[in-house]
Amino acid sequence: MLDATVTLTGTGTPLPVPGRAGPGTLVRCGPLAAQVDAGRGTVLRLAELGLDCPEVGLLALTHHHSDHLVGVADLVLTRWVQGGFTPLPVLAPEGPAARFARHVLDIWADDIAVRRHHTGRPALPALDVRAFEAPAAPAVVWRSESVEVSAVAVRHEPVEPAVAYRFDTPSGAVVISGDTRVCDEVEELARGAQVLVHEACRGDAVRSRGKRFIADYHADTVELGAMAERAGVATLVLTHLEPAPRSPEEAAAFAAEVRRGGFGGRLIVGEDRATISVSREGHPAQEG
Repeated sequence: MLDATVTLTGTGTPLPVPGRAGPGTLVRCGPLAAQVDAGRGTVLRLAELGLDCPEVGLLALTHHHSDHLVGVADLVLTRWVQGGFTPLPVLAPEGPAARFARHVLDIWADDIAVRRHHTGRPALPALDVRAFEAPAAPAVVWRSESVEVSAVAVRHEPVEPAVAYRFDTPSGAVVISGDTRVCDEVEELARGAQVLVHEACRGDAVRSRGKRFIADYHADTVELGAMAERAGVATLVLTHLEPAPRSPEEAAAFAAEVRRGGFGGRLIVGEDRATISVSREGHPAQEG
């Protein structure tokens, strides 16, 4: 059986915080390395994990917020510079995210031209954009020999469309929420998953800082705990942490609120480069 792992390549938000790159999650299963979103610093995080960009075989975009996309051009161009000359398959919901993927290299045309002229590279950097209509119920959007990827539209209004992804692997299911409020759609997608990587917002803390609009379209930690418990998730991994914890006490507050919601499974407050094994047998082991 092929082993699968999940690694947080970035747990941050639009505001820069030391030690937290922009949002991103890497799913690996056998030869497949799939990157979900690519926020600031993604390429550096992949390098720290010992992964060259040509080894990334799939990029899946959840929505068109800049903090999830500013590392896409870096990923694609670095992949090319490192010798990846085949187009990178990119999943994206049809609309702004897919349009972004189709045009992300346009402003780099002069750089690409001079590099190709100077080095004689055999091909241009390219993305193979596989856009899909964001489905109201979970639907398969991509398959490889060992992994099946499903997507569902989530609740991140007014950012539309936005989707979550589910990776069904031989060793279990991994669900990645993207940005969303707690919603029935993610609950259905995550039912029985071994690992759910979900954004987390301490709603009361955010509102107390005058940022109600942030809490309005992100996942409240207490509600998230209740939803993950209903869905029967084995391990819940919190990412895109708002407000970003700057001490162990603040990180513990995320966990306490999720527990207050009723989640009884394994809980990880995410840190960049944390790696979780996916296993149907008991709780997955955290490796880093």
